[in-house]
Amino acid sequence: MEHSGSATAANSRLGKPLVELKGVNKHFGELHVLKDIDLTVRRGEVLVVIGPSGSGKSTLCRAINRLETIDDGTIHIDGQLLPEEGKGLAQLRADVGMVFQSFNLFAHKTVLQNVMLGPIKARGLKTAAAKEEAMGLLDRVGVANQSHKMPAQLSGGQQQRVAIARALAMRPKVMLFDEPTSALDPEMINEVLDVMVQLASEGMTMVVVTHEMGFARKAAHRVVFMDDGLIVEEAEPEKFFTDPTSERAQDFLSKILTH
Repeated sequence: MEHSGSATAANSRLGKPLVELKGVNKHFGELHVLKDIDLTVRRGEVLVVIGPSGSGKSTLCRAINRLETIDDGTIHIDGQLLPEEGKGLAQLRADVGMVFQSFNLFAHKTVLQNVMLGPIKARGLKTAAAKEEAMGLLDRVGVANQSHKMPAQLSGGQQQRVAIARALAMRPKVMLFDEPTSALDPEMINEVLDVMVQLASEGMTMVVVTHEMGFARKAAHRVVFMDDGLIVEEAEPEKFFTDPTSERAQDFLSKILTH
């Protein structure tokens, strides 16, 4: 198949490991939500994580920047062990951008101020430089003309694109997307996915938890299928969607893919 051949060629161009999880376990009380997770994301790779609700996808995503603690195992970002707390954690977290299901923008600040805040506070950027950079990023995600507005004046799709710009303003090494379109009205989903596809094409390392299979097919180098806290299967998109090996993945796909 020509498509999977080109995907293989793209995979061979990926860089060194950037995010590495080894033997990661996580419990919520009695519930074992991540079970011995081993996962490596290489520089420039777009990894899409899919699976049924409650399979551990979002917890996996949130563990990568310690929004969720882990019970055991290790997580490395660009060769450095992710510490449990303190200044080292804050520094490594700055390398990991996060875009959530809910946009988490500061309601009392303008769109421009939302994007400027991180670089001024965490990167020590001067106001003029932060403003110039923020406007460039807002332009990149297609909402520069909304910069003076408050988040509540924007549509959900626009707010999510501002949230992406805000994460990019920290110049992260990797971007995590935790179901970034699931709170959006259907007509707004593509405007956010288009920005994500563009980021992927520019070589941004991305871990994306999503139900959007079209995005997975179009932008992912690799699809990871989770169920019941386990990574059940991982493959290139074409292989995964046309010929999944596990029964659980076959069952999942048969329910969500319309023919």
